Amino acid sequence: MGVPKSKITRSKRGLRRAHDGIISSQYGECSNCGELKLSHHVCGACGYYGSGNKQRRVINKIESEVGDDED
Repeated sequence: MGVPKSKITRSKRGLRRAHDGIISSQYGECSNCGELKLSHHVCGACGYYGSGNKQRRVINKIESEVGDDED
């Protein structure tokens, strides 16, 4: 069974854990509709991706399928 050869001091343990901190959220504002979205992801509200003149619509909203299920 593996056993530590010597005690790990608080300083060494802290230095190892220095990168374990909580990172800030990766949310940004959609340039098309202003909703929050994940960086480098398609906006869930409007379906656009990118910003400025590189912005393009990736997902088309399908509203007719919602009404077809009710018979």
